[in-house]
Amino acid sequence: MKRVISISLGSSKRDHVVQTRILGEDFLIERRGTDGCKKKAYQLFTELDGQYDAFGIGGIDLYIYTSKNKYTFRDAKKLIKDVRYTPAVDGSGLKNTLERMVIEYLEEKLDMDFRNKRVLMVAAVDRFGMAETFASLRADTVFGDLIFGLGIPIGIKSLKNLHRIASVVAPIITLAPIEWVYPTGSKQEISARLKERYRKYYLEADVIAGDFLFIKRYMPDYLEGKIIITNTVTADNIKELEQKGVRLLITTTPELNGRSFGTNVMEAVLVALSGVKDRQLRQEEYVELLRKIKFAPRVIDFAGSTGTQEYV
Repeated sequence: MKRVISISLGSSKRDHVVQTRILGEDFLIERRGTDGCKKKAYQLFTELDGQYDAFGIGGIDLYIYTSKNKYTFRDAKKLIKDVRYTPAVDGSGLKNTLERMVIEYLEEKLDMDFRNKRVLMVAAVDRFGMAETFASLRADTVFGDLIFGLGIPIGIKSLKNLHRIASVVAPIITLAPIEWVYPTGSKQEISARLKERYRKYYLEADVIAGDFLFIKRYMPDYLEGKIIITNTVTADNIKELEQKGVRLLITTTPELNGRSFGTNVMEAVLVALSGVKDRQLRQEEYVELLRKIKFAPRVIDFAGSTGTQEYV
């Protein structure tokens, strides 16, 4: 049996264990949150090194990319500095491939037309593949990196400006404490007063896309008719979105025993399947593995004529 574990700086309330079978291989997939405690995450990575086929790094990015460069988050690198035997991935190697495929799948297979749709990407600097695909499909996209990441109420309206800003900001934020740029532990919850400040950006959008923790953190009480495209949700998250009036929920990772795991877990599963331990998988290798497992995004239609419908 292959074993994969995601060690996350996020809440331990989202912990989960699932057994499944992928391409003829039995898998035990786990998620452990450390409630924002970097010391505990470091200890888990170090103690479990060699006991698993692949690690997922959750609740924090290891890398972010601009059009020309790759930057490493200093805090994330410290978490795995003593890992020697188990490959550790944060999902960034897969996002470019997977999330492009998802948006294209929605257009081609489900006849979703993004042209001139108002899209809010709560953060795009860690999802350039998705951002570029929305742009290529002529969606009217607002990139919310300054709004949601730095608290500056300015939406970025073009890829060109996103690349410019990212090339200036990325070298700085990757050296800062991760708590400054990404909600961890209890900081994933936020007051109603602060939510109100960001409400208009949600209400103006037809499609809301990006990391679910960012989406949820500032999410208003009503999202009538909205389409959500995100990475990982629990059964409780799904109920909450339905209650808020969301029309469609698309997750870029498949459902396993009632929840979708993060992109870091999906990448760790693919690494474990490949057996490669000494290098990062190439994009074409990810594509080949995704096709072999017949990957399709999870789509939940809350507005189905017969009630909630789920299909791929």
